[in-house]
Amino acid sequence: MDLLLLLKALILGVVEGVTEFLPVSSTGHLILAGDLLDFNDDRGKLFEIVIQSGAILAVCWEYRAKIMQVLLGLPRERAAQRFALNLLVAFLPLAVIGLLFGKTIKAYLFNAPVVATAFIVGGLFILWAERRQHRIRVESVDDLTLSDAFKLGCAQALALIPGTSRSGATIIGGLFFGLSRRAATEFSFFLAIPTLIAATLYQLYKERALLSFDDLGMWVVGFVAAFISAFWAVRGLLRYISTHDFSIFAWYRIAFGIVVLATWHYDWVAWTSG
Repeated sequence: MDLLLLLKALILGVVEGVTEFLPVSSTGHLILAGDLLDFNDDRGKLFEIVIQSGAILAVCWEYRAKIMQVLLGLPRERAAQRFALNLLVAFLPLAVIGLLFGKTIKAYLFNAPVVATAFIVGGLFILWAERRQHRIRVESVDDLTLSDAFKLGCAQALALIPGTSRSGATIIGGLFFGLSRRAATEFSFFLAIPTLIAATLYQLYKERALLSFDDLGMWVVGFVAAFISAFWAVRGLLRYISTHDFSIFAWYRIAFGIVVLATWHYDWVAWTSG
């Protein structure tokens, strides 16, 4: 196995794990990192799909007690049934829009200028959300209504625009809809499980012709790197928001977006431009 390829797999695995659950856009970062590492061909895109499963496993492990409680309680407990129904309702908007417009979005929006612009716009929305007066009416994910879940699902669907951030759209949408920071953040984690599992399985099926046993080592390295980095990112974010708001992520997004746009405009970096 090519050591340089394994190093690229390690870097991209860490990028996926760190950014998947933070409001900074994992897809956007992977597009840009793939450009920098010259690993943005069909093989690289398949790799990005594979390593998502490492990030999914990390959040499943972190919330294994809650997940088991819901699964075991589904046959008889109303709370578990309501929680599962909320996840299903929140998952549907992105799934439907993705199936209808996924090919068009990938054809026209998966490029550096769009990603950078989405970084900046998303950062401005985070700053706006944090400067509004918060009226918290939902303290826990167990208190969500079906209406709340649907609105959060619609917010998550905005993440089909690369650079927007699935977790960021869900979390900031949650703040607008009256969720506490912890409730919005944790629901984005739980919603990631069906969303990422469905997306991973669908893309693996579509790209099954690219699957090769020769890439197993690369996948293992990326998977493990994504799992470890996502695990610590989830824990770190929960600790961070207990005493801080999301403004730091907004400023990061804005600064990073400006740098990418500048380097693209002046041809300092050979970004994918559509």
